[in-house]
Amino acid sequence: QVQLVESGGGLVQPGGSLRLSCAGSEDIASADVTSWYRQAPGKLREYAAILNRAGTMNYPDSVKGRFAISRDNAKDTVYLQMNNLKPEDTGVYFCRIYYSVPTPRDYWGQGIQVTVSS
Repeated sequence: QVQLVESGGGLVQPGGSLRLSCAGSEDIASADVTSWYRQAPGKLREYAAILNRAGTMNYPDSVKGRFAISRDNAKDTVYLQMNNLKPEDTGVYFCRIYYSVPTPRDYWGQGIQVTVSS
């Protein structure tokens, strides 16, 4: 069972920045997909950033140009750099990691709160 621990959330003013970290207990380098999702109060969970093993990144239009996903395989850690934060970015952010081999496995972190408010 892979353990994922998120950190770096908190309260920030509009226009500010945060960097979320997701530390995994297993080799991140072998993961097929690493991603961040978020869930605002009263809304469905949605993806915020996706990075596959080939290095392809994908973002929804709502965060494009402001968020950047990256990973450090040596540290088994995935990051989400969030700049120019807006109140609508408020929510709980979840790290997700998917492995296809040796068997398909899908892991989620426990979530971390990000609040953008003045």
